[in-house]
Amino acid sequence: MKALLPHLPLTLLLAFATGCHRSQPPAGSGPPPLPSADVQVQTVGTEKSVATEEVVGTVRARLRATLEAKVSGRIENLPVTLGQAVKAGDLLVQLDVREGRARLDQAVALRQQAVRELERFKALLQQEAVTQSEFDAVEARSRVADAAVVEAETILDHSRVVAPFAGIITRKLADVGDLASPGRPLLEIEDPAAFRLEADVPEATIGRLKIGDRLQVQIPALARELEGAVAEIAPAADPVSRTSRVKLDLPRSPDLRSGQFGRLTVPLGEIQTLWVPTNALVRRGQMELVFVATNNLAQMRLVKTGKRTPQGIELLSGVVPGETVVVDGAANLRDGQPLQVR
Repeated sequence: MKALLPHLPLTLLLAFATGCHRSQPPAGSGPPPLPSADVQVQTVGTEKSVATEEVVGTVRARLRATLEAKVSGRIENLPVTLGQAVKAGDLLVQLDVREGRARLDQAVALRQQAVRELERFKALLQQEAVTQSEFDAVEARSRVADAAVVEAETILDHSRVVAPFAGIITRKLADVGDLASPGRPLLEIEDPAAFRLEADVPEATIGRLKIGDRLQVQIPALARELEGAVAEIAPAADPVSRTSRVKLDLPRSPDLRSGQFGRLTVPLGEIQTLWVPTNALVRRGQMELVFVATNNLAQMRLVKTGKRTPQGIELLSGVVPGETVVVDGAANLRDGQPLQVR
């Protein structure tokens, strides 16, 4: 083959060489340029704001109690129901009192006998028929009999569990026929007139609070914010969670219920933050981004957002102060698209 190449015509050699190379596209061919977009822009500046931390808490009645019997006995009557309103001193639980009445009757009979014996010994002492020591012994037995009556009356009185304050019954932990004993809860009662939020505040934040501070409290069930006043701060932290219990008195509200979920907003200090209008933020899938106008071109920036208000959105990263962001017309922009600023 090499021997034949020198004898081939020049035109055939050129054709052979051309066929061995891939054809190249004509210069200047590529994706069409992006059209210019008509937009409005705004320079990003800093604003002073208060850094806060949210702490979850629970709504509790300011005045609540768990009731139990002071003596053992079978429950004979329990005349209250859940949610029932009661007044201070109302009967809530009545125990079987037959044994207590028998002890009281016995103590009263012994006291009567001791009184008669004491009167008789007084007369004998005046007649010098008995010694002073004998009279003193009888007088002591009379005082013991009086004390036995008081004890029996007290035990009988403890068979009645009454409301310590006006409120509503929130829990029933026993029923008629159950055996009541000291230490066993029977009922829970609370005053619905005043509520507070109880929250466990981290130790890094607790030092910023003091008694009387007024803080914002969010109760999702109420769909509005309340302002609570710090009433109590635990002097010691929990060694496991490293938090301290804080109690805030809440304003009166008919919609508040014990056990509701709440969030306490604790201010941490003043900081400089970046804010952009709501329509400057573009969401594409799971990404949040803005477009920065640079040399009349749209530059896409992924951002991390913070607080949101009707007036704007806080930017935590992705943009620096002084840059210009597109605030109108950003939704359909593409990275690198030319901009026509209005």
